[in-house]
Amino acid sequence: MININNVLGSLYKHKNLIYQLSKRDILSRYRGSVAGIAWSVITPMLMLVLYTFVFSYVFKARWGEAPELPREMYALVLYTGMILHTLFSDCLNRAPTLMQNNTSYVKKVVFPLEALTWVTLFSALFQAMISFLILIVAKIIITGNVEYTTLCLPLLLIPFVFTIIGVCWFITAVGVYFRDIAHVTSILTTVLMFASPIFYPVSILPEKFRIFIYLNPLTYFIEEFRNILVWGLLPDIKNYIIVLSVSVFISGLGYVFFQRTRKGFADVL
Repeated sequence: MININNVLGSLYKHKNLIYQLSKRDILSRYRGSVAGIAWSVITPMLMLVLYTFVFSYVFKARWGEAPELPREMYALVLYTGMILHTLFSDCLNRAPTLMQNNTSYVKKVVFPLEALTWVTLFSALFQAMISFLILIVAKIIITGNVEYTTLCLPLLLIPFVFTIIGVCWFITAVGVYFRDIAHVTSILTTVLMFASPIFYPVSILPEKFRIFIYLNPLTYFIEEFRNILVWGLLPDIKNYIIVLSVSVFISGLGYVFFQRTRKGFADVL
């Protein structure tokens, strides 16, 4: 039975374990490097500068049919979409081999394997939050202010996190039995980059094609995060409630599927 209490209960029950494993996972990314964890700040800053230079100064790109934006603002528009795509793709690409890379935990009967997916998510979310902070600081530098709608950031993260965790639980379970799924997710995340309104607004697409781009789970989140962080617009409450409900269902469905298939993990691995 699909129950959101199972999802949240798993997170709360194993919060200390998830925290410790997430911390270790984050630090392991930068272990041995001279700058260490400072790379988590340096990398998004360099990417923001790169987007500003390439798309604004080299390609002199415009945002759809709207009047030309200041070059720096155009970079913020692109950067917002890339943060969300990177967060989603990082989790999605690690999911298929998550159990294979943690075989020692799979062999332990009492270990909460579903916690490993939370670890993957929080590790990627740590980097995303730093990127969001840099985005907000850049917005203040460029425009001289930051809109109050930025306070809606945590509210939008809730359904996005539920969606990611649900999809990743499903893919992690499938990846144990079908190893080819890792290649599929790699291709899928690349396709999603161009099938999402990262480099273009939905408004420039013909009306008959817009329904397809809205089937992409990233579309809603990219547009709404861009609205609150860049344009200073509040999310539509009705659409938010619908998306939140769907994301909760996805997380619950993914959790149930993972728990029902985990019994065979040890035998396969």
